[in-house]
Amino acid sequence: MEIERKYLVSGIPDDIDLYPCRIIEQGYLNTSPVVRVRRDNDDFYLTYKGNGMIAREEYNLPLNKNAYDHLIKKADGNIITKKRYEIPDDSGYTIELDIFEGLFAGTVLAEVEFPTIEAANSYTPPSWFIQDVTNNPDYHNSNMSKKDF
Repeated sequence: MEIERKYLVSGIPDDIDLYPCRIIEQGYLNTSPVVRVRRDNDDFYLTYKGNGMIAREEYNLPLNKNAYDHLIKKADGNIITKKRYEIPDDSGYTIELDIFEGLFAGTVLAEVEFPTIEAANSYTPPSWFIQDVTNNPDYHNSNMSKKDF
């Protein structure tokens, strides 16, 4: 089960380069339900995600590079690329700050994952989080993959 909230932010922290960064590329084979392939640095996954906004089923299966290279060519729509920075917050959670590249350059989203729905609902975001977009489907990567340019 994945339990997360997603936010627009006022900007990128000045000290962003001090935090661990992962390079992510992902494509969607299906968007309802979500079936995604992802390269996360040198790791590769096939992911199934169920319906939901704050909480939904999520299953990750490891792939090898050859399988990923084969499947990403079958992805529908836009391939999403982003840098994901892992920033600790003051309440013990990790902020995953996604700085999108390519077609979505200029988009910056913060995600925070939680152990329970109660923890997600009681979370007080830092002041640089300006809007909760958890329930806005426009900010789901699967929907971004379908956006026309």
